[in-house]
Amino acid sequence: QVQLVESGGGLVQAGGSLRLSCAASGSIFSANAMGWYRQAPGKQRELVAYINRGGSTIYAGSVKGRFIISRDNAKNTVYLQMNSLKSEDTAVYYCNALDESYDWGQGTQVTVSS
Repeated sequence: QVQLVESGGGLVQAGGSLRLSCAASGSIFSANAMGWYRQAPGKQRELVAYINRGGSTIYAGSVKGRFIISRDNAKNTVYLQMNSLKSEDTAVYYCNALDESYDWGQGTQVTVSS
């Protein structure tokens, strides 16, 4: 069973940057595309970006041009570089396969102060 551990969150001022990491306990790259999701207080979890095995990426409109998803096959790790952060990016961020087939990790809190 693959376990996912997210890290890299924190408190940052609006306009700042953070880089999130998602480390998998086993090989994830035979699976579906991997995605980063987020859940803000009182809202449903939403997909913000995903990357397929070939490296193609798709972004939600709210983060396009500001966030970059990448993957390191050798390290079984997926990253999310977040730039020009806004207060509305405040949420707990999670990673998972695009079909959400893995158990959810604990997530990493991102708080953007205005």
